[in-house]
Amino acid sequence: MTAHSFAAADLGASSGRVILGTLADGRFKLDEVTRFVNGPLTLSDGIHWDAEELFARIRAGINEAIRRSGGLSGVGVDTWGVDYGRLDANGRLIEKPFHYRDSRTDSVPDRLFATLGADVLYSRAGLQVMPFNTIFQLIADQDRWDEVARVLLLPDLFGYWLSGRQVAEVTIASTGGLLDVATRQWSAETCAHLAASYGVPVPRVLPELVEPGTILGDSSPGVLDQPTPVIAVGSHDTASAVASIPATSPDFAFISSGTWSLVGLELPSPVLTEASRAENFTNELGVDGTTRYLKNVMGLWVLSESLRTWQGRGLEVELLSLLEAAAQRPGMACVVDMNDERLLPPGDMPARLQAMAAETGQQLDGDPATITRCILDSLALAYRIAIRRACELADREVRVVHVVGGGSQNRMLCQLTADATGLPVVAGPSEGTALGSLLVQARAAGALSGDLTELRAVSIASSELVDYRPGGLIPAEQWDAAERRLAR
Repeated sequence: MTAHSFAAADLGASSGRVILGTLADGRFKLDEVTRFVNGPLTLSDGIHWDAEELFARIRAGINEAIRRSGGLSGVGVDTWGVDYGRLDANGRLIEKPFHYRDSRTDSVPDRLFATLGADVLYSRAGLQVMPFNTIFQLIADQDRWDEVARVLLLPDLFGYWLSGRQVAEVTIASTGGLLDVATRQWSAETCAHLAASYGVPVPRVLPELVEPGTILGDSSPGVLDQPTPVIAVGSHDTASAVASIPATSPDFAFISSGTWSLVGLELPSPVLTEASRAENFTNELGVDGTTRYLKNVMGLWVLSESLRTWQGRGLEVELLSLLEAAAQRPGMACVVDMNDERLLPPGDMPARLQAMAAETGQQLDGDPATITRCILDSLALAYRIAIRRACELADREVRVVHVVGGGSQNRMLCQLTADATGLPVVAGPSEGTALGSLLVQARAAGALSGDLTELRAVSIASSELVDYRPGGLIPAEQWDAAERRLAR
């Protein structure tokens, strides 16, 4: 079989990487070409992303992949959701894109819901209300709209800089609140409302929508060392991660585990009921017409920000040794609500966790290993609650939980997840997002064929998977008691 090479640029909120994927004999071999730190840029007007610097890293990584492979059959870019760049008529950024953790949107949801009912918006967008959703960010951007010719979500911005084509890929567009998720098209009513009520010219500045697997064209002259097809993948990182899930049947739940934990189900259509809205579940679009029905849980961001705080105080703490020490602490001694918005911004995370514990009558001392154990137990508890409720709201049963992304390598968290849910957990692939991007690219380029089931067979052949069974650490009655403790 002829080998084909592709490059996946996968950007998370704390790091980015370019992965070279070589497809031969029905499996991908992955090689990390480059990895780089990503993080917020604090300027006088708030927190931003340095998009130009990120693109320079992406471009350098793709060029290195070209050198290693001798030529690529495609390249795709995925990122986190919601954030965007505003371009002028010449295609130039008018400011560095804002970071979703910036506080400028804190009061915006209430402002919008005073003129457009939350139930009405949910019936169209099916989106979990989080203060940083694109729709709220657009309202917060009250100036310079006369200069703006186009708004591009971040992976689409990088795709434009690669290919010269301005589009909106549907999986990333579905994170924003402007889409009608039932039709997979922009909601004309929502867009017109933002223009009429807030002066945001959404109908004028949004690009055409495309589905995952759309070939945007060859890279623009001079951008890459060789002309290379640029392919719109599942441009929201979770969409690509879910495409790579090594499932053999549809009765699974997933956790895309990284800075955020995206916990939910893959469905053929969205769930837009009032009960779903009340539970703040989100409907994001996936590859091949699917819907990712999920809840955003704060994720390993809470641990990484705690680690940063401790190290800033001069404590000699390192992640692996911290996890080993946490495993020796009593399980379920303290749990907190990992959906609490106080855990969203940067800052002194250990102090926030201690305050939240005290509010529920628990005591959490300042020992880093004890706090780490609290974070891991609380994450697993949040997964248990989210999966059970998603199944109830969607009228589905699941038999296995698939954990993909960097968190799949956290053995303790995976075992806790099996115990909490009472379901077997399959961990891997750890580079699921990159692999999902590569699978969609390969099919678009004609190197693979078939539906998601057939793509996932290639994922299984390409991955090292680890199985976890319930009952390893904490019995079911302790999870029940912890859940009741938080409910009080």
